Amino acid sequence: MRRRWAGECVEQRDGPCNASFCFEIPGSPARVGAMNNPETQLAALGLVLPPPPAAAGSYVPSVRTGNLLYCAGTLPIVDGRLTHTGPVGREQTVESGAKAAEACALNTLANVKAALGSLDRVARVVFVSGFVNAVDGFADSPAVINGASDLFVRVFGEAGRHARAAVAVNGLPRGATAEVQAVFEVRG
Repeated sequence: MRRRWAGECVEQRDGPCNASFCFEIPGSPARVGAMNNPETQLAALGLVLPPPPAAAGSYVPSVRTGNLLYCAGTLPIVDGRLTHTGPVGREQTVESGAKAAEACALNTLANVKAALGSLDRVARVVFVSGFVNAVDGFADSPAVINGASDLFVRVFGEAGRHARAAVAVNGLPRGATAEVQAVFEVRG
């Protein structure tokens, strides 16, 4: 499948493409193709994996069973501090909540790399559970958790598309705005 970016073929704009498909992610200048390395994609997006967050309780950051890697929930933490606190609809907007979810996803990827040694071992993102700290009656949880989902697609291409739950809750650990859990299929 080939898509166009601003009316031009992505391959024409960016040079030859060796991928078997290309598609655009709205708001992202990066081409997403089947042959791209996930860590190269992160660099192209100007993102750096943080150190993997330590478990904050009686659990481990991830558990592998068979070819599935289950990742514990991660919060929007950068340089050891929460980047977004408080509920969406009062202290945060849908847009800032989506940035919080993206930070959660980046921390999840750090845990994946710590568990597997390389993001290249991810065959696909299988499932994402997203929790949004929100005011009563908040109905836009999917728009907030798109921050995490969109990052996974920008990093893994089609293999980043996943099943998902996006749920509004009345509170999250440490007052965080979002929390993301994920399940990954692993190669080898």
